[in-house]
Amino acid sequence: MTFIEAVQVCLTKYIGFVGRAPRSEYWWFFVFNLLVSLGATTLDAAVGGDLIATVAALALFLPSLAVGVRRLHDTGRSGWWMLIALVPVVGWIVLVVFFCLPGDRASNRYGAPFVAF
Repeated sequence: MTFIEAVQVCLTKYIGFVGRAPRSEYWWFFVFNLLVSLGATTLDAAVGGDLIATVAALALFLPSLAVGVRRLHDTGRSGWWMLIALVPVVGWIVLVVFFCLPGDRASNRYGAPFVAF
């Protein structure tokens, strides 16, 4: 999956918590989120406020959460594992490891795996 495809899928499935997301989709959207955040923060610094970064963060919060849940589904885990991020330091490390693991090659209870054409 390319950068553009990943961003389109994630923004199309804005609050779609059902299904699976391959590693490429998650990480490309992560890069997109990072670039938007950096751009919004730079604009805020130039303008002298914090409204743009706040709006960007709020706009991308649900798609980021949704693609994270779908990524966990791809590894065979429930989306409730996202709550482990609330555990200081260790929770984030565990979550990043889960996001880096390869997805199930076979269908699981969350659907069929992503197949690139």
